[in-house]
Amino acid sequence: MTGLELRSEAFEDHSFLERRHSYEGPNVSPPLVWSGVPGDASELVLLCEDPDAPSGTFTHWVVVGSDPHSDGVEAGHCPPGGTELVNGFGQPGWGGPHPPPGDEAHHYRFRLYALSGPCVLPDAPRAEQVHEEVGRNLLADGTLVGLYRR
Repeated sequence: MTGLELRSEAFEDHSFLERRHSYEGPNVSPPLVWSGVPGDASELVLLCEDPDAPSGTFTHWVVVGSDPHSDGVEAGHCPPGGTELVNGFGQPGWGGPHPPPGDEAHHYRFRLYALSGPCVLPDAPRAEQVHEEVGRNLLADGTLVGLYRR
């Protein structure tokens, strides 16, 4: 399996996300750029999760069916061709960081998956369901981690 490169002009890997990307701020999804998608990929899946959430891994963004020929997404937009599913806040689309006040910085894992077949998920999937489903047709993946604390 090959690796995808996932980057953002808004933050470096393992650095802090700006307040504008948070749930308490304007709640704008960060811009992302990717490369290394295998030519035989049929779709991309994007997941952002917080494994440090007190109640277990929290789902902040799930996008399925994105165009495998795309190379990124602008801030505040859905990846090209993608469908945004319901996040852990109960809303479709991006739901930015919102850790409990006073917690150490939480890790927001942006994961991009290139798949050889369709990704079928419920409308409001848990992160574990996404991991299980993408594992069926995974060709390549990449991870970018942002930090946030209140």
